[in-house]
Amino acid sequence: MPIPNLTIIGESINDSVPSTNKLFEANDIAALKDLAASQDVGGAGYIDVNVGPRSADFLAEMVRHVQSVTTKPLSVDTPDPVMAEAGLKAYDLVRAGGKLPVLNSISQARLEMFKLVRIMPFMPILLASERVENGVGQPNNTAAEVHQTARQLVAEAARHGIPVNQCIIDPAISPIGADSEGRFHCLMGAINLIHADPDLRGVHMSVGLSNFSVMLPPKRADGSPTKGPLESAFLTLAVPLGMDHVIGSVKRKYDLLPLDHPAMLCLNDCLKLEGFDVIMRVQEYYA
Repeated sequence: MPIPNLTIIGESINDSVPSTNKLFEANDIAALKDLAASQDVGGAGYIDVNVGPRSADFLAEMVRHVQSVTTKPLSVDTPDPVMAEAGLKAYDLVRAGGKLPVLNSISQARLEMFKLVRIMPFMPILLASERVENGVGQPNNTAAEVHQTARQLVAEAARHGIPVNQCIIDPAISPIGADSEGRFHCLMGAINLIHADPDLRGVHMSVGLSNFSVMLPPKRADGSPTKGPLESAFLTLAVPLGMDHVIGSVKRKYDLLPLDHPAMLCLNDCLKLEGFDVIMRVQEYYA
């Protein structure tokens, strides 16, 4: 059974996926439309559309192609304001049953993208992992910094007429198998702060879930899968704290796990450890 109240933004139509990149390079529109339809059938609540460095016109055409085979709303996924504008203009709100598209993503370095709401209302994914200080971009390295940036981005969204309950905060997820710098601690701390903030009541949260298990082997030594259970363990921790969207794969069966599941024991241990000990604990889990 799907996790209640968790919306999957289907990640497969993304130029960074090698198999999808080949389809783009071959201009295999039929296969790309099949990929969109399969994610719809697989349970995606949104279909992500990321065409990489291609033209704005190509992104607009892909929006139309994808909407020709699904009535699910789309996530227009580009950091380029010109491309985002083209994608939003191409979006058929009626075809999507009146559901707003997601615009992925807006950061403090790209605040001008909020103005695109005049073209098509959207739900923004707000990147809270980086801030701008004195005109210079800076990474957020603590939960408090992520939380503060999230507050500022939601406030800026409100100035453009986007209410808090249409905002999706991305506090950024990093590979757990290479986490020697406390990124998992930072992420969970930020999620807790955002969830507890009365000014952010009603806000949504999302992460690119596949990033969490990248670089890990697909199976443990006993033959059981590695990546899916670790992603499910993260969701078991995060969903009760307001993580209600993920950019992920409909082929993975995300579950809420019991506390004694090996993946849950691993992540709970990781939250108690620091530095290279986190990596060693993850290696122990899959070895």
